[in-house]
Amino acid sequence: MGGHRPDALLDQHAKALELFGAYVRRIDDGQWDGPTPCTDWTVRELVNHVTGEQLWIPPLVTEGRTVEEVGDTLSGDVLGADPVAAWELAAAAAHAAFTAPGALERTVQVSYGPTGAAAYCSELTADCVVHAWDLARGIGADDRLPDGLVEFSIKEVMPYADGLAAGGAYAAALEVPAGADAQTRLLALIGRAG
Repeated sequence: MGGHRPDALLDQHAKALELFGAYVRRIDDGQWDGPTPCTDWTVRELVNHVTGEQLWIPPLVTEGRTVEEVGDTLSGDVLGADPVAAWELAAAAAHAAFTAPGALERTVQVSYGPTGAAAYCSELTADCVVHAWDLARGIGADDRLPDGLVEFSIKEVMPYADGLAAGGAYAAALEVPAGADAQTRLLALIGRAG
């Protein structure tokens, strides 16, 4: 379970979705095309990315499909005319898929090969937390992340932070200032300066 009890993992996943969703609900009409710390993505593109990640969960976890079987059906714009509603539906479906009996014990076929559903859930939880910070910065909201989610994400990201940068998922890690708090350490791991 990636070092997490199933109920604790599902609780962190729910909190990460709620955190990101709270920022999504705060986006003003004029902010969707604004920049984010993810230099390749606007606010809308960032929300589209995280929403798309949630949409992948039911076919992979619940239906046992492979990335190849899903194909490009979840590519492109998944937000449509009502991005907030699209996020809410995707987040609810993703969490329902992970909380189904036995779901976290399954093996899922992701882009980098077979992996445990619990590890997949942990990975997406941390990714959602990091992108919540990105979104907060993009819309000028308070970007202080909850301590529990920060600690969870550090434990998740630390073992493979170098690989994430090498693969282009995140920027190269930054040097952590002496005495840095947990959020600063997390952000430095993924190449973001808080």
